[in-house]
Amino acid sequence: MAKQVPSSRSTVPGVRLGHAATATGSSGVSVLLFDHAAPTVVDVRGGASGTYDTASLSLDATFGGRWAVFFTGGSLFGLDAAGGIRDEILRQGGGQSVFANRNRIAQVSGAVLYDLPRTTWTRPDYRELGRRAARAAHPIVEGAGRVGAGSGARIGKYLGHGHSQRGALAVVVEPVGRGTRMAALAVVNAVGAVRDPSTGEWISGARDDAGRLVPPELSAPTPLTGTTLVAIVTNVSVPRSTLQRVAAFAHAGLARAVVPAHTTTDGDTVFVTSTGSDTRRRPTESRPGELGDRLGAVAERITVRAIVRAARESNRTSDRPGDGGTSPGGPGSGRSSSRSRPAGRAR
Repeated sequence: MAKQVPSSRSTVPGVRLGHAATATGSSGVSVLLFDHAAPTVVDVRGGASGTYDTASLSLDATFGGRWAVFFTGGSLFGLDAAGGIRDEILRQGGGQSVFANRNRIAQVSGAVLYDLPRTTWTRPDYRELGRRAARAAHPIVEGAGRVGAGSGARIGKYLGHGHSQRGALAVVVEPVGRGTRMAALAVVNAVGAVRDPSTGEWISGARDDAGRLVPPELSAPTPLTGTTLVAIVTNVSVPRSTLQRVAAFAHAGLARAVVPAHTTTDGDTVFVTSTGSDTRRRPTESRPGELGDRLGAVAERITVRAIVRAARESNRTSDRPGDGGTSPGGPGSGRSSSRSRPAGRAR
């Protein structure tokens, strides 16, 4: 894959994205690294989620900042990635001391998707994958592919795993205002099918024995696990209460593109982070909550775009894990067989 060089208009200041995958390309980790403990919120709507350190992201919690948000395959085994990501943040000089203790800590949060194989399995070292993903982080750019956490993703499991299609990961970046931008990272490993809500076209989902896509409303669902994970990042400086409203909008976008969404057997989850790198005065509001609604409308739109893009990308590649595409966040998929490029020092 060709290296992408982000311009100031195609990236979000204050955030980097890195990926790492197993040598077989069947699972992996993707991580968003922030230059400081950035205000972050989470909104979990799926009934079978797997998350890491999300309770302290409630609006009344003391520490609502995060140095990283990660998505990982491996179901609950993948949560080990948090330790490797934290190790790399501290190695790069990030983290901060708390409670008058000189030892630095680096709070990270994340969520898992279920990509466990149906045969005998040698569990990957997700802590090492997390470390590698953090070390490979680059400025975030648009792109899509079966990389990182999207390496082993599948879409449309409602007729059984054997009828599902490939899933993928995608990033979309959109301007919000002068000098401000917002990005959506989506990893699509959905129980449901993906459609383009602007046209009604079904893009990816379960297929019958003849290869025809079967819309979910025409099928008798088989209860299987699956998840769509979304992270929204903006450099607009806003309070966490506003970010929580933006998360609700992003979930609306998820539900427009994935059918069904928010089921009892999926882990649909949205994180929203403000890097706060836009230091100008916060935009004025003509009414309370106007900024949250404006940012939320962008978040909903780019969540749909990222999910649709991931589904279209997955249909372009051959049906085997780890296929490439235009890798978001820098060159390569970060497979274990390749050497990671060190990221810049965290500030």
